[in-house]
Amino acid sequence: MINIGIDPDCDKSGFALIHGEHKELCTLTFFEILKRFKQLINHYGKDKIIVYIECGFLNKSNWHKKVGQSANLNAKIGERTGANFEVAKKLCEMCEYLGLKYYQIRPTRRKLDAKSFQAMTKITKRTNQEMRDSYMLIFGR
Repeated sequence: MINIGIDPDCDKSGFALIHGEHKELCTLTFFEILKRFKQLINHYGKDKIIVYIECGFLNKSNWHKKVGQSANLNAKIGERTGANFEVAKKLCEMCEYLGLKYYQIRPTRRKLDAKSFQAMTKITKRTNQEMRDSYMLIFGR
């Protein structure tokens, strides 16, 4: 099986893939993800692929207001949060369109810094938060 984890972002989403000993960890735009899915489907078939998408909109409360910040800054945070939620929904639609099995995952775990991520996964490659979050969706599956 090919397990894929995606941490949606409106610019570049975290994308992680585990297939046996092969691991990928990167950030991709929405259409780069579509292209990668098509490559994987053509090579392995859609029945071998499972996608795990972090869906923040599954959390009951989505208050991202920061106390002491300006209303303008809080509005920007809300705008980006909503945009990321929409990317997650569109990624689910993409999986349905391509016939890929996928799961919507509610974010529950805390963020890992690079040092903790390396200790847990033994991946020494330089990573950003989106990469680490996407990998943790499939780590241990």
